Amino acid sequence: MTRIRELDALRGFAVGGIMLVNTWQHTEKKPPVPLDWTIEALFQSRFYPIFSMLFGISFLLFLRGHSRWTLLSRLFWLFCIGKFQHLFYAGEVLTDYAFYGALVLLPASFLPGALPVLLLGGVVTAWALLPPVGGGVLLIPGLFLLGMGLWRLRPGRTLLLPGFATAAVTSALLSVVWVLTDEWTVYSLAALAGAAAYSLGLLLALGPRLSAALEPLGKMALTNYVSGTAVIVLAKPLLNADPTRWAVVALAAVTIAAQILFSRWWLGRYRYGPLEWVWRCLTLFRLMPNRLESACDQNRPLPDPGVS
Repeated sequence: MTRIRELDALRGFAVGGIMLVNTWQHTEKKPPVPLDWTIEALFQSRFYPIFSMLFGISFLLFLRGHSRWTLLSRLFWLFCIGKFQHLFYAGEVLTDYAFYGALVLLPASFLPGALPVLLLGGVVTAWALLPPVGGGVLLIPGLFLLGMGLWRLRPGRTLLLPGFATAAVTSALLSVVWVLTDEWTVYSLAALAGAAAYSLGLLLALGPRLSAALEPLGKMALTNYVSGTAVIVLAKPLLNADPTRWAVVALAAVTIAAQILFSRWWLGRYRYGPLEWVWRCLTLFRLMPNRLESACDQNRPLPDPGVS
């Protein structure tokens, strides 16, 4: 079995975006500076939706070769990893992903076809956008379902360009309305449209060089997400000492670059990232082989459920 490379690249793109946004979110923002508005208007809340939909897709991919009981075990250990991360990083979402995965995705996997899942995902997402909820963590289950439904539907690539244009224009218009009204629900809608525009735009722009940078980052999403949050916690005093907030961008850029290099080096020698391997061993309750026998080893896993 081989990797689905576009999904890895999308996941890597989301990992990088989450690193930037999480670094900014955990930095003191008084007094406000123009960079704060830029990150809030263009990046915040745009990357977790991508990751959530990919989680729904990867849920189905994992079920190709494993039972639902094994999947429950996988979600349980993801929850445990999240609880461990919570000891040093209060903003983790691994526990939310594990909880909603068991609550929503597992029952939805029994639904036939794509349309029932898409309809349910649309209803749940619309409910999560209604005031006073207005987005946030409650968007996760609906996005899980939309990802699952879209993977079953498999829309053609001819829809990428019109879909990108529609999503980009919608996001821009809603962002203007948000600036004028300061309504959180409008902001959440703009962010979802922005996430769609970023995803479709990346798929349109994806070439060999960009793919080579993003795929390793996405294949080791769990390792890179957890290590990235550790970097944020350790660097927080330095970040708060910079009133311009450009240290946020610098730290995120350096961390992402280092993670890309390390991920490429590691995956040249091993099938799974460090935490991905531990997670898989715990899920299956046995020690799994990890080291590649050769650089041409084709025994590659399908994408594991993403985090984030």
